[in-house]
Formats: sequence, structure tokens, C-alpha cells
Amino acid sequence: MACEICGDVVAGSVRMDPKPDNVALCATCLGGVQGHNVPEGHWNSLTTAMWSDRPAVQVLCWRMLNRFRDQGWAADALDMLFLEDDVVEWAKAGGSDVVHRDSNGDVLNAGDTVVLIKDLPVKGAGFTAKRGTAVRGISLVQDNPGQIEGRVEGQRIVILTEFVKRK
Repeated sequence: MACEICGDVVAGSVRMDPKPDNVALCATCLGGVQGHNVPEGHWNSLTTAMWSDRPAVQVLCWRMLNRFRDQGWAADALDMLFLEDDVVEWAKAGGSDVVHRDSNGDVLNAGDTVVLIKDLPVKGAGFTAKRGTAVRGISLVQDNPGQIEGRVEGQRIVILTEFVKRK
């Protein structure tokens, strides 16, 4: 059986909540869905897979393209993608496949405390969040595994997960 996204050998599957339908994935795609890094250009296969006649594959493609919508190729693919209304609702209703990970690959959960591993200039606030600053009670950005929110110096800011480690 082949991965329904890229065509490689299947290593597992992911359930497309809230419906009990699975999508067969290779190890690379499965890891990417779970928030791990994938080789450069691997997700370009979404632009082909999004035309699948299986609604579960369409839902996964829609969710992953939305995860990368700030990149030009994903935004272009989303503009071309047409889904039936019920499939769009399904895609929007799930989304539990987003996993937030810190710079060491540890899973982050809402309410965790993280420590900044780099000085970060905070745009629009006029200060720099210093390395070693603890950010308590973080919130997860629902549709972006690379971002969390937290309070630093009394201001609520968005922080990239690659610049934090779980405490």
C-alpha cells in the first residue's frame, strides 16, 4: 500500500477526526503531521494529493496546506482547492493533529512553562525578551504548531516554538 500523500511505503495512518476515517501515510508524512520536521520540498506532494477522490485525504491536505499557508506554494494550492461544503466543515471541525514541540522536540501543552533560548526582539512592544526568561502558562496557537502565546514583561506575545525549551 502506498502513502496517500506522497506515494512512499506506508508506515502507519492518521485518523481524521471527528470522523472515523484514516489516511495511510509513510513515516515522513506521519511524522510531519505530528509536528516533526520533514525534508525540504516533501510537502509539495500535497498539491497532487489534494485532488484525491477520498474525502479523508482532502481533509488532511486542507489542514496541512493551511498549516503552511504563509508559504506561497501552499496559499496557491489552497486557492485552487475546491471541497464540498460538508468536507470543509469536517476539515474545520478536527485539527487535533497539530502538535506543538519545543526546540528539543518535546511536546508542549497548554499551561506549560517554557524558557526562552535566545534573546527575542518583540515587534511593536519596544523591548527584547531575554534568553532564560521563563514564560508560564503558555497557550497554543490552534492551527500553527510553530507558535505559542505567553506573557513576557506583562505583554501577551506570540513566540516561535523553535526559540523555547520546556521547563
